[in-house]
Amino acid sequence: YLGEYLDIHCGGVDNKFPHHTNEIAQIESYVGHNWCKYWFHVEHLNVASGKMSKSEGNFLTIEKLIEQGYSPMIYKFFCLQSHYRKPLLYSVEGMNSAKSAYNKLVKRISEIDNEGVLDKTIFVEYNNNFKNALSNDLNSSMALTILFDVLKANTNGKTKRELIKSFDSVLNLNLLN
Repeated sequence: YLGEYLDIHCGGVDNKFPHHTNEIAQIESYVGHNWCKYWFHVEHLNVASGKMSKSEGNFLTIEKLIEQGYSPMIYKFFCLQSHYRKPLLYSVEGMNSAKSAYNKLVKRISEIDNEGVLDKTIFVEYNNNFKNALSNDLNSSMALTILFDVLKANTNGKTKRELIKSFDSVLNLNLLN
């Protein structure tokens, strides 16, 4: 389903061994080559009472999120605001804040005109900053900060939109739709 090559594969910190070892053995024996470039473990998604888990009956599904009024993009934005090595606390307040911030971000981006000529110097500078943030232990919260910096940058709309398009090819938050 995912294809013969994958960039990143993750699992929960409680599955360090044998999760990835088994995944590697299974898929690479099937495809006959290295399947994934990067393997890492993420901290838990928590609720006020502790770790979110199936056994506790307090886990999320996309269907549950949608029923609660949150799109998958809002949940993704919520998660990207934190670092994968830090536990993330799921709450209605946190999701409402993410929903509000995401909607404001998309609205603000939609108001950027596509005028001007691409400023290659600024494009390279911000694109490098974005790549550096993600290269620093997948620092997605810093990458989002760079996105917000672009919105405030002293440059034309064309350059801003091209940067946002570049960033969104990684973030996949549907920022320009």
